[in-house]
Amino acid sequence: MAAGKPAAAGSYRHDALDEVVSTNLKAMERAEGGDPGGLWITAERQTGGRARRGRNWVSERGNLYASLLLIDPAPVSAMSSLPLVAAVAVHGAVTRMMAGQAAEVAIKWPNDVLIDRKKVCGILLEGRKLADGRFAVVVGIGVNVGFSPESAPYPVARLADYVAGADPAVLFAHLFEIMAEELSIWDSGKGVRKTVARWRAAACGINERITINLAREQVSGLFTGIDDAGMLKLETEEGTRTFAAGDVFFENNKTG
Repeated sequence: MAAGKPAAAGSYRHDALDEVVSTNLKAMERAEGGDPGGLWITAERQTGGRARRGRNWVSERGNLYASLLLIDPAPVSAMSSLPLVAAVAVHGAVTRMMAGQAAEVAIKWPNDVLIDRKKVCGILLEGRKLADGRFAVVVGIGVNVGFSPESAPYPVARLADYVAGADPAVLFAHLFEIMAEELSIWDSGKGVRKTVARWRAAACGINERITINLAREQVSGLFTGIDDAGMLKLETEEGTRTFAAGDVFFENNKTG
């Protein structure tokens, strides 16, 4: 796959592993070794899975642990909307798995996927400038399929709670196809407005009160949506504020 060019699903490669420290780490190692990108790494189990802000991601067998390596996927100015692409793709894959179920599948800003306001998926993007001048981005995705953590600080779900015989391999097959479609729509950032529209159509919490936890403050207000760059818009007592990152909690059920 040529760097920075949208590609069909058939242009992506997949390396399925048994156990790794982290699929993100393994994908970045491949990048540092000269991999051209367009590579999926999946594993049955991770021994050192990571979530945002350095948290651990519980990684027992029975779930989906997948990372997609992209090389120079877009200009730096467009990179901030890539998490939205990932969220829309995972939402689409989970929705396919949930066909015929009444439960709501939705995205919580910026890229958590929820079932009935319970977290079923986390997404972690990591980027690095390589020694040869290329820029590597790894899109790490963890989905609770047959297992969910018992001590999470927020409501969690697993696909097996809704779909009998839910299989990580089937979910990944959907994700493999849909991610290629969504990256093509995004078109290295040129199609960001289409991506934002697709994200908005799948989002939950818009026009509800939320709290955003930041590194040094906590801000509450009315979540009025996202702008065309994917920034969260919050109506507070001091006026409208926008955010590029933060942990969002719905005030009605404290989903984080």
